Formats: sequence, C-alpha cells, structure tokens
Amino acid sequence: MNIIWQADLFRRPATGQSGSPLWALLICGDDGSWQFSAQAPQSEIDGQWVKMQLSLAQLDHPDGSSGLPQKIQVFRPQSFSLIAAGAEPLGIPVEATRQTPALKKLLRGLKDMALQTDWDPIHVEEMPPVPLPERLRGDRWRFAALPAGELEAAFQGRPIPIMEMPELRSPLRLGLRSTQPIPGVIIDGGKASMPLARWLQSTRPHALGYKAGAPDGVILQAGLAERWVMATFEDTEVAQAARSFEQRKVEALGLHFLLVQPDDSGMTYSGIWLLQV
Repeated sequence: MNIIWQADLFRRPATGQSGSPLWALLICGDDGSWQFSAQAPQSEIDGQWVKMQLSLAQLDHPDGSSGLPQKIQVFRPQSFSLIAAGAEPLGIPVEATRQTPALKKLLRGLKDMALQTDWDPIHVEEMPPVPLPERLRGDRWRFAALPAGELEAAFQGRPIPIMEMPELRSPLRLGLRSTQPIPGVIIDGGKASMPLARWLQSTRPHALGYKAGAPDGVILQAGLAERWVMATFEDTEVAQAARSFEQRKVEALGLHFLLVQPDDSGMTYSGIWLLQV
C-alpha cells in the first residue's frame, strides 16, 4: 500500500501555562481519512521531538506497525527543515509541495474553531514576484475556459510531453457539473514553447492569479513560496477577462489550468497543468 502523509508544523494562536508560544504538529493521510496531532512549547520543538511524534503517529495509524509512509508532503517552507530532520532518521523522504488539500482542509477547520479571526493557518509568506526569463517569453497568451466535462478528454491520450492532471483534481471527481467552466491561461510559446514547458515543470507550478496594478499582471505561484510574472497588460478588456478568470476559479473550487503550445493550431501541445488553489 502506498501510504502518503501530509504534515505541518505551525505556531498556534495560544500559549502554554508558562506563557510561551505553543507549536503544533498536524499529520493526516493524503485522503484525509486519518489524522494525528501533538503540541508543545516552542522551546521543546526540534528534530528529535518531531521524530518522536512521527513514531507515535505510526502507532496511532490504522495500519499500525506497517503505517510508516512512503513520503511526507509539506507545504510550509518554515516547517520543512524541522519535519525533514525528524523524518530522516526514520528513512522517510519529505516532499516540498503546495498541493496538500487534505491537510489544508483540516487547517481551515482549526481556523473556524479559533477565537482569533485574523489567524490564517495556511498563510505562507511568499517571495516578491520575479519577471519570467526573457528567453522563455512566448509569442502570445490569453485567458480561456473549458467545460469541466470536456477538460480531461481534450488532453488525455494526446502525445503531450509534460502533463500534470492528477486524478485528485479531476473536475467530475470534485463534484463539479459537466458544464461548469474551468478557467485557464493558454500560452502560444512559438520556439520557446518546449523550453518554457520544461522550465515550468521544474518550478513545480501551484496556481495562477490575477494581480491588479500598474500594469496588471498574471502571477504564477510555484515551489513553496516563489512567484513569477508570467504576463503584464494594461488593456481594460483583458482586465475584465482576468476578473472573470478569478470568479470562475472560485466557482470551480479553485480549479484552473495552464496550457503551453507552440501555436493555436490545436495540433500539438508542449505542456498542460491542472492546478488548484
């Protein structure tokens, strides 16, 4: 059985009896069916403490002694090194990824129960956005949308060099109606198409978003905290399309896509990523 845990180590909006900050370790299965938590004062948090909690989590796991995971997924940069330090002696690899939906659902539940309404347990400090390297800029780009019922069929079975469309993000599996528009951004990369697709894959794309400004921009969130300026614009019609893109993301449970292709012929594609906020 391929067991994957998702874990986070974070400061709680509370203090212990001594008045020192409390930190919590939250672990769950990637399907959300099991969870384990522990907390301690900040002064006790180190790799050895994390290792002990991981061992206790194994005993608590439904699979018992065979419950150690094949990997642990971590989305918060500040907790990655400590969790890795605790997991390494147990032989568990740790993967840095923002795609931890089961864990983030649990964390949002903690926010709902917290008295401090300004506490955001999934907030991550991101780096300032950096312009896309000049050599990777394509010929054109545009906002687009595809019906949920057609999105996967449009790309599955096609000879696309890079394809990231996890089953967990399947629109129909998420319960979206087949006619629900799934928004996306399409880049006609021209000669830069394949280099751009390879570069995007190396950054581990997480989400695309519209940022109003002077000029407006399309921002790619990647890795654990990196941000890249994919495009800028000042056209009012494009800005309206950007606002529609954001609204459709909300209606599609955060689901959206990024497609890179050499041109708009519809004959070949370089890369497709199905993303979810």
